[in-house]
Amino acid sequence: MKYKTKKLFSAFNLYTSSLLSGALMGLTVAPFNVWFLAWIALAPLWVLVIEESKSKNFPLSPFPFPLSPLLWGIGYHGLALCWITGIHPMTWMGVPWLASLGIALFCWTFITLWGAAIVAVWAIAMRTISSENGFIRVLIGTAVWCGLEALWSHGALWWSSLSYTQSPYNLVILHLGQLSGSTAVTASIVAVNGLVAEAWIANRRDAENTERISWFVNKYLAIAAGLLITLHFIGFSLYSRPLAQPPETALKVGIIQGNVPNEIKLYPEGFRRAIEGYTTGYLTLANQGVDAVLTPEGALPFFHRDLKETSLISAIREKGVVAWIGAFGERGRSYTNSLFTFTGNGEIFSRYDKAKLVPIGEYVPFEEILGGIIQRLSPLDEHQVPGSPNQVFNTPFGRAIVGICYESAFSEQFRRQAAAGGEFILSPSNDAHYSAAMPAQHHAQDIMRAIETDRWGVRATNTGYSAFVDPHGRTLWISGHNTYETHGETIYRRQTQTFYVRWGDWLTPLLLGLAALLKIVKTFRRNVSTTVA
Repeated sequence: MKYKTKKLFSAFNLYTSSLLSGALMGLTVAPFNVWFLAWIALAPLWVLVIEESKSKNFPLSPFPFPLSPLLWGIGYHGLALCWITGIHPMTWMGVPWLASLGIALFCWTFITLWGAAIVAVWAIAMRTISSENGFIRVLIGTAVWCGLEALWSHGALWWSSLSYTQSPYNLVILHLGQLSGSTAVTASIVAVNGLVAEAWIANRRDAENTERISWFVNKYLAIAAGLLITLHFIGFSLYSRPLAQPPETALKVGIIQGNVPNEIKLYPEGFRRAIEGYTTGYLTLANQGVDAVLTPEGALPFFHRDLKETSLISAIREKGVVAWIGAFGERGRSYTNSLFTFTGNGEIFSRYDKAKLVPIGEYVPFEEILGGIIQRLSPLDEHQVPGSPNQVFNTPFGRAIVGICYESAFSEQFRRQAAAGGEFILSPSNDAHYSAAMPAQHHAQDIMRAIETDRWGVRATNTGYSAFVDPHGRTLWISGHNTYETHGETIYRRQTQTFYVRWGDWLTPLLLGLAALLKIVKTFRRNVSTTVA
């Protein structure tokens, strides 16, 4: 009985430690922004996975593994993404209060477990190499984590890469993104955590043999410190490069933050406020001498065919200043969430359709199976369709890179458009459903995209945070939250190509290739030794 109680207590400590260390990683992003914890918050899980794999006392039941890594993932993703519960209440959409709460909790639970699955799969892979030496575990562990993030980011649901824990405060390390995208930052975090964890494991082993712990001569800890310094030095060398700002590439852009709450957006009062607010804002910015005006995602909740009768288009014809307007496009019997370029004569010059849609919020995954269920849960319209993944967005000022709202999390969207000649970033968004934590994280994503592509970024949102960002990720101006604002800033068009823009995420296949080669070589040597013996 005493033995069983001791095992239960040990299990409780193990799983509590996993959940708490995951929560520490969750504290790295808005609203907490304790970004430096990312460099140690994964290490406890690493130690637990390796020790649990080697222990004969665990697991307590036949199938608890990978419960501890799953709890770590729940702690991280659950805390980092808790802003998603802000969609409740949806009574303004006609959803009953309890049904709204159920939808919000379902979304939070699903997105948390979806992210936690990365950690669980990673831990299973680590379990298979628990007998290897520490340096091999660090290489393979880093490669597998990066590979899983790359796989997840090619799906429909993605947001909380380990890399975004460093944005917007650690701009130096974020410049590694110019080399191989967000993977370079993620790999750095995982490798440093792995070395710290291996230092702990080695010292516990030494302590059992020599009854002393020698942290100051531990080779893993020394290499972790050296790697951390070296990575920041590389990032600083990229961060400190001066920005060329030729006058002929200057473009003064104005943004309008309309501050039209979602509760009224699709009703007559919302239409009136949108038309009035965006027309007034456009005239204000045009009188300030801007070259173009950017509005948020869905700024005017109309189909583009209906825009020509609005006072905003009349103002464009009067002032002759280009406007990028968020509205709805048509495609057969379906519609798209789009950004339109209106030239000074009030005609549409170009159009970009949002390619990455929010699951359930903008479309129904597995519609044949879930369509009827979703319709019973809420009135969300499942007939929005995505744009082509290969779009380009030409403007009177040259080609632009566009990411509409949720697309900010998908770095490949921005890389492809930069490689295709995009010279600056336009990021129209609507985060009005959520608390200030969500738009703060969204702004952090846009900062990473600006650094990776070496482009100036313009972010216009409905309720905040709107901002202007330079190619080094420095925020030149940022709006308030839940405020109506207009602001103009000069950006510069750029045609540079970073390693990431040119070659994409080359680091992930390299790490996976090295890890696979190392395993093959070790297996071959082991077989040869066995044969000789």
